[in-house]
Amino acid sequence: MNRQTMNHLPSRLVICFALALLCTTSWNTIAAPKNVILIIGDGFDDQHVTMGRNYLTGMSGTLILDGLPFRGAVQVETLSASGEPEYVADSANTATAIATGRITSVGRVGTDIADEDLPTIAERAIGAGLRVGLVTTSSITDATPASFLAHVSSRSCEGPEEILGSTYYGLPQPVCPQDAKQNNGPGSIIEQLFSSKAHILFGGGQKFLNQIMASGESIRSLAEKNGFRVITDRDELSEIQTDQAIIGLFDTENLEVKWRGSDGRRAAPTETSWLHSLSDFLGEATPPEIMECEPNPAFAATPELASMTATALRHLSASNESGFFLMVESASIDKQSHKRNPCGSLGEIAQLEEVLALSLEFAGQHNDTLVMVTADHAQAAQILPEPSHYSDYPVPIYSPGHTARVRTREGSVMRINYATNNGFSEEHTGANVPLFANLSDPKLLKPFMKQRDLYHAMMTFLGLNSGDNELKD
Repeated sequence: MNRQTMNHLPSRLVICFALALLCTTSWNTIAAPKNVILIIGDGFDDQHVTMGRNYLTGMSGTLILDGLPFRGAVQVETLSASGEPEYVADSANTATAIATGRITSVGRVGTDIADEDLPTIAERAIGAGLRVGLVTTSSITDATPASFLAHVSSRSCEGPEEILGSTYYGLPQPVCPQDAKQNNGPGSIIEQLFSSKAHILFGGGQKFLNQIMASGESIRSLAEKNGFRVITDRDELSEIQTDQAIIGLFDTENLEVKWRGSDGRRAAPTETSWLHSLSDFLGEATPPEIMECEPNPAFAATPELASMTATALRHLSASNESGFFLMVESASIDKQSHKRNPCGSLGEIAQLEEVLALSLEFAGQHNDTLVMVTADHAQAAQILPEPSHYSDYPVPIYSPGHTARVRTREGSVMRINYATNNGFSEEHTGANVPLFANLSDPKLLKPFMKQRDLYHAMMTFLGLNSGDNELKD
């Protein structure tokens, strides 16, 4: 419309036209920031969801999770080093799939099977001017948080010492010489995290702060040189200015869990009489005693996952017109299942629920916030009949694995079994995992998705370009 036409319009109409033009311009140029809060329950498959529901709210109760408007299933995909399909994953390759939209092999962090680096949603968010935070109850260098900001050929390459050799339970771990700084690589996981432009990094991993890099400086010095304030005491969480990038490391490695079994008890093998050693059809089988879940004394100085998340949300959203990406991991659902410790896992599920409540409250105040809850892979725990449905048979019937009988809050006993192997640590299993979300937009989320689809859903919501990480079947 030209100036001459405007001069012939009634004054009221001119004012209305001007206001409409102003509103249109505002919507086109000043969009509300979009935020993604991705909550990953490590090993949080449907068995663990059900364990949590049974214990925390009762068999007929509902978790906060159960009230979310979207519920779906996610297929976990894994490749062998040579590109063949594998059916059981680990946290490194699954977190990489969520973070990058690409399938890779067990142990890889942010890299494909050809050892090419894969751009992550966190890196693309930082590049687009969004803030990024990673919060976990594991070491900040562990596979899940690492996969959002680091790129190494093996998850074991956590620090400048480990990148050239380490052991786990006495076994030598893979090394990453091509990634080492002294070989002109990007460095270990901790070096890459502390060189990133993330705003928040919370978890464990204090042991890395004093490690010395090839340059001769310490990891702590690297963090401070890159503008991070490093804290190690939970009381400091409330004392920091919101414009300050923070690294909070609150334990030597992984954070302590909130709950343990009675007097530290875990699942145990069923005891059998000597007569049973003569024949499977003779003797008696006695299951472990019932246990209660109780507070873990070692947790006393540990920040709660919800407290770390609240700090992260406050810092990521303060004076931020661009939005943010926040990944929160309840890591010890998995870690305690490896240890056959159901109360440890249940305490982590309780922490996840607290984080979800906090996240939904934030989303209620910031409408353009997507909250997603999922798992990286399935785990070993199974809920079995208490007692066995075959207990009346005239022969001993029992699980060959480890059993825990947990007294729930409604007074019944939940029998949880671990039987993936006869070794020191249970193994992951190959089931699909659940997905929950506060939005049910069919353009973003489908009832059945592949794990790599989650990357594209989050990227689409944030309005980011997936770049080279195109969606392929």
